[in-house]
Amino acid sequence: MDRLFTKIATRIADAAGQPMTFVLALAVIIVWGISGPVFQYSDTWQLIINTGTTIVTFLMVFLIQNSQNRDAAAMQAKLDELIRAVDKAREEFVGIEHLTAAEVEKVRDALEKEVGEDGGKARTAHESVGRLLDRT
Repeated sequence: MDRLFTKIATRIADAAGQPMTFVLALAVIIVWGISGPVFQYSDTWQLIINTGTTIVTFLMVFLIQNSQNRDAAAMQAKLDELIRAVDKAREEFVGIEHLTAAEVEKVRDALEKEVGEDGGKARTAHESVGRLLDRT
């Protein structure tokens, strides 16, 4: 069941992100808008677009969330592998995504403080970021 859902979710998410899908959705809205006078802007006419867009939005939320969860998990696994593979990396960082937001913030603050105490490296990194931002 998971593989089937993943395959379907991936295909729909890929299709939904295409320019042609946007054009199709825009065309539906334009046709609906043009058809207003024909249906005398009735409640049924309005209900059709409201129901259609609500259903599509409701379903897309789950598909997009599934896609984002898979992407985040894959990226986390790749980062964990990099931490494991690099000699000077601290393996204690593997799995910190399971901490609470407050705990992750404490880890980040400690890392920033550690880098700040490093003197020259912190200045160099700051200057590099500044130069990068100046280029944009």
